[in-house]
Amino acid sequence: MAHHKRPTSSYQPCDSYFVESYDDFPAPRIDPKEHAKLVARERQYAIADELSKAASDEFRDDILAHMLDMDAATLPDVESIDIQTEIQWFMRPYLLDFLIEAHTAFQLLPATLFLTVNLLDRYCSKRVVYKRHYQLVGCAALLIAAKYGDKKDRVPTIKELKSMCCSLYDDDMFIQMEWHVLQTLGWTVGHPTVDSFLQIAVLDTPYDPEVEHLALYILEISLFHREFVSKASADLARASLALARCILNRPQPRHTEWASQYDSMTLVGLSQQLHQPSQVLSRKYSSSHYSRVAKILEQFLARQASITSYTPPSPPSDVPSDPKPYYGEIGLATPQKAQSSNLPNGYPTPPITPENEAFANACNPNFVKEVPETNTCSPSPSPPSMQYVDSHPYNPEAAYAHQPFEQPQMSFTSSF
Repeated sequence: MAHHKRPTSSYQPCDSYFVESYDDFPAPRIDPKEHAKLVARERQYAIADELSKAASDEFRDDILAHMLDMDAATLPDVESIDIQTEIQWFMRPYLLDFLIEAHTAFQLLPATLFLTVNLLDRYCSKRVVYKRHYQLVGCAALLIAAKYGDKKDRVPTIKELKSMCCSLYDDDMFIQMEWHVLQTLGWTVGHPTVDSFLQIAVLDTPYDPEVEHLALYILEISLFHREFVSKASADLARASLALARCILNRPQPRHTEWASQYDSMTLVGLSQQLHQPSQVLSRKYSSSHYSRVAKILEQFLARQASITSYTPPSPPSDVPSDPKPYYGEIGLATPQKAQSSNLPNGYPTPPITPENEAFANACNPNFVKEVPETNTCSPSPSPPSMQYVDSHPYNPEAAYAHQPFEQPQMSFTSSF
């Protein structure tokens, strides 16, 4: 019986168990014309990138000067917000937590969040805002900011915003508030946000995601505090970038670069607000998408606290152990470092909405609040009437007067 000899293979033995052969399946051939088109397209993309970079380098100074002018022209006035009779600074963290969660849920750009807070603060600088309308103004600002700079398919709808507010406001109220915010700001929506200046600051450096994400984390923490409301975006961006590099032990830029011209007082102010960030914000930046910089910052602060609380041992004293008082030469005692205070700097971020009598009585002793038993949502309930007054003198008692819960109708005064 004849045995057929097995054909030898040109492949060498492999360590893996499975060995595949492509002898019977030749690689598909690309049409020469299609291949030429692909090569030409890639070449065009490369040329476009080079021209774009050349134009950016040529007009960078002009672009930066224009952004600085716009930044100064569109900053909110913190002193005007101070004289709001119903809106208090302790309410700000609760609204920002809501806006950050909504911003994350819709997967909007970072610039949209900073622009939202800018529009909110600019509106509160020019109009008297009732406490019951505070969340509605924030939703309108988020809607405007998303329409201005984000992708169309990610812009939240009024139905979605209404659902997030637990149907406390009608559809028409969102539309009217959006119109009123735009009218109040003179339709000037454009504002160079801090992340725009941050991109300029890191333009000439290698990409470092941890530094950029930590700088964004610090910038979002600054949104919660009054002292940074009227601070220029360029100053905040440079100071946050320098602080992020310091925390991560990265080299600082050369003194000739624009990013190195940060304000040391702004950097110190930012560093003092890192100890108690918002829980919503900390959870957001603990994800791998943001390089888990919240955990990195937490570990850094824990190391700093352990170093601060360490007390070096005192050297043995040469004074003889005698019950009588010693009147000889007394040397200087070993200096002791002060214990670090556990009290947070700035405004804490409680985990719930301030809808209890303790916060209300702190602002107005005569305040009487009624909470509907069937409402399980955290936002403030909407009052039976919504009016926007254009001068600060108004009757607070009428503003706090509550009637049976029903959807109100918005009305605006004609005089601005």
